[in-house]
Formats: sequence, C-alpha cells, structure tokens
Amino acid sequence: MTVLHHSIPYDVSTRALPGIQPVKEPWLRVDEAYAGQMARRSELLDSKAGEVLYLEPQARAAASELLDMVLTLLPDLGFEQAGAVVLCPDGRRVTVDHANPMATLGRLVQCDFVLLDKRGDEHVLTGAVLCFPASWRLDEKAGQPLVAIHTPVDSYDDNIAKRVQRLFDGIQPDRPLWRFNGLWYVDPELHQPRSVTEPRRQRDGAGYFRSERQTLLRLPQSRTVVFAIHTYLMRAEDVDKDAAS
Repeated sequence: MTVLHHSIPYDVSTRALPGIQPVKEPWLRVDEAYAGQMARRSELLDSKAGEVLYLEPQARAAASELLDMVLTLLPDLGFEQAGAVVLCPDGRRVTVDHANPMATLGRLVQCDFVLLDKRGDEHVLTGAVLCFPASWRLDEKAGQPLVAIHTPVDSYDDNIAKRVQRLFDGIQPDRPLWRFNGLWYVDPELHQPRSVTEPRRQRDGAGYFRSERQTLLRLPQSRTVVFAIHTYLMRAEDVDKDAAS
C-alpha cells in the first residue's frame, strides 16, 4: 500500500538539531492521507501489535490522560463521538478503550505517540504506539533513556544530548514545541523498522521523501512528555531536493 501526500505544510529546509520551535497552530491534524494511513495503521495494529505497541504499567495513567486529551480535540477535526464510539472522518467507528489507550489512539489519528517519563537524570521511553517508525525498532528503544534511544545517530553527541534533556525538563503544559526531519527512502512503505545492528541502507536513487512533524508536549496531570509524530510522504519528483537535502 502506497500512501502519499500532495504537499508538506511547512518549509523542509535543513535546520540544525534540535530545531525546536513553538507550536503556533493546532498540533493535532487530519490531512488528505488520513484514510490511507489509517488503513495501514489498522493493518499493523491487527497483525503486529507486539511490534507497534508498548506500555509500562506505571505509564498507563499517562496514556489514558493522553487519550482523553486527544478526544477533546477530535470534534474540531471532523470526528463525532457518541458515548464510547467515535465516528472517524473516513467512516470507521472506533470504540474508546481506556484499558488499551495506546491502541485506541493508534486507531483514531495519524500520529504515532511516544511517552517519556523522567527517571533519574534522563527521560525514559515508557509507552508508545509506533506504526510508522523511520528506521528504528520500538522493542530496542522501549524502557531506554534518550541517549540510548538516539543510538546510532552520529549528530546526537554529548552536547546535543544535554541540550535535549534541558529542553525536555523545560516543556510546559499548554506550550507544545515542534520540529521536523527529512529522510529519503527507496521504498514508500510507512512501516520502516530497522535494528541498530543493521547497516544503514543506501539512499541512492531514492524515489520518496519522508518528513516527520514531531510535537513535544507535557501532560498536565502526570507530567509525562509526549512525543507525537505525524508522517508525511511524497514522491521525490514533487519535492525540492535542494531545500530538503
């Protein structure tokens, strides 16, 4: 299944890491790829739940809090809710299940979500629904701190790690932040897990450009940091390669 966007709603010119900006518009969105992406997400949640879902018991309250937050945002995005049933823009009906909050989120919206809680000096990955990983595997990062999560990103050195941790410490509720990345792929598949032990794939002749709009927000009750990932995918010929290099 190839699910493509017609455009990316932000400037994809290269910026230095971490490239963080305040969110100035609604952070949760529905776009023209919603139906296709949700069909792929449903397939993955049905067939690969053990690979795309993770939740530590102590993070369950935060996951439920995130689900409640997202539910409050859905009416402005074309969703309707009657009791525990949500009617989605593509016509699907999703039952809200607080016993399985990450799976419910994964069936409602295009975003992937990663939960990170402060333990000691670092934030640790304590929960996720990750249907569209961009060359990493949830099972290798689950329960790991930020530094380990970013292995083997060459540019994520000690200086960047300290800056990112300070950033996470300073995130305030109702003041979300965002950044983006840009990646070239040969294969348009959205589900792109890759182990840290696998060699980096060559991108020569890549036919697709992939960009993640990554939002960082803090849940007000649990104080958990949420990393929300909205994935855009376009054909290479439709993207300015100089700007997206």
